Amino acid sequence: MKFNAINQKHINKLKQLCGENNVFTDQESVYKYSKDETEDLSFFPDLVIKPKNVREVSAVMKYCNEHLIPVTPRGGGTGLSGGALPVYGGVVLSTERLNSIIEIDERNLQATVEPGVITEVFMDAVSEKGLLYPVDPSSKGSCFIGGNMAHGSGGPRVVKYGTIREYVLNFEVVLPNGDIIWTGANTLKYASGYNLTQLLIGSEGTLAIITKIVLKLIPRPQHNILLMCAFPTNEDACAAVSAIFRAGVTPSALEFMERRGLEWVIEYDKLNFSVHVDAQAYLLVEVDGNDMDMLFADCEVINGVVEKHRCIEVLFADSSIQKEEFWKLRRVLPVSVKSNSIYKEEDTVVPRANLPQLVKGIKEIGKAYGFESVCYGHAGDGNLHVNIIKASMTDEDWKNRLKDGIKEIFELTVKLGGTISGEHGIGLVQKDFMPIKYSEIHLNLMRGIKQVFDPNGILNPGKIF
Repeated sequence: MKFNAINQKHINKLKQLCGENNVFTDQESVYKYSKDETEDLSFFPDLVIKPKNVREVSAVMKYCNEHLIPVTPRGGGTGLSGGALPVYGGVVLSTERLNSIIEIDERNLQATVEPGVITEVFMDAVSEKGLLYPVDPSSKGSCFIGGNMAHGSGGPRVVKYGTIREYVLNFEVVLPNGDIIWTGANTLKYASGYNLTQLLIGSEGTLAIITKIVLKLIPRPQHNILLMCAFPTNEDACAAVSAIFRAGVTPSALEFMERRGLEWVIEYDKLNFSVHVDAQAYLLVEVDGNDMDMLFADCEVINGVVEKHRCIEVLFADSSIQKEEFWKLRRVLPVSVKSNSIYKEEDTVVPRANLPQLVKGIKEIGKAYGFESVCYGHAGDGNLHVNIIKASMTDEDWKNRLKDGIKEIFELTVKLGGTISGEHGIGLVQKDFMPIKYSEIHLNLMRGIKQVFDPNGILNPGKIF
């Protein structure tokens, strides 16, 4: 696709559309929006624009489409697949000023929000009303809810409450040509033609720009219990995961953490936690509900299951402070790993009964290529994050051979019945691996959808395909 370079005439027009103070071309702004949380990648936009409402987004898209200027939508910049990186320059369209919680409808258990609302801010707002929005990615304190939609973000509580797809009822979106539409209806059922709402979830800003979101809410459980279970091997911990479900318990969260990752967390954040001398892995298990007797009964079942899988210690969080400390171990883990080494983060997902084979295979691939790895993630739904550590790899091997090792990890994942991303998305960094999972028939169908929505290819170009 041939794009046009931005000139002063374009800059002046965009300032006219969104206001002089909302279009940025200075070096500091351009640098800030050239990066997200994806390793060390950086692509500089020509300008950054911050519209305040759907009309301004529409006007920007219409103008850029007519003049063949690429537009990269951006939320909180917390993505891990390069989805918000402007690889062709042009315009970065930030949604940070579209940040209103428009309505929390307690009668219908729904809420309407703009995409720039920080996820945790929204979660806290509905919690104050006794309600729950259970989609809580690790970056919830800084990520935008619109970005969560674009990437199909998950989090620990997917295991009980379902994915983000189960909480989205309707979108207001701006199409690449500037048209504004609602994609569906604010109803719990929808069987009226193609479901455009579901199509746009996980489309990574390549089809349209989300400007309003209608979400489903549920009543907030009154109680929860949190356990930390230590195991002598990664495989023992992973094998216990599916066994817990087979025993009839559905935890509200079930997280896996390797010993080395925990040790780095303790050092990095000075947390007060002692890793058991014989433990190589932990499961963080939460159950929630409204009847404490039932929750204690669930914990007894969980305790019996993990004992059969060689669990060597079970810790109960006996206060809200200790619960927060246990959760902090998990949430800080990705940050601590990144602070300790040159790294790459991959996002794998398999049927949860196949987790032991996955984690064992990842370690074997690492030995073959000379890299180390720290694995953690949402074991309850089979989603394992793999932080690849440079360790003793030479710079040349890191640059040239590592990609082959990552390819083998994804080949193993697919062989085990999984796919190449559970919640981080494809974006820029994973698109070369798409043929591992998808045939040309699949990819051409996806390319055809992109062509229908965005015939000029201006919206987030260079992603997914």
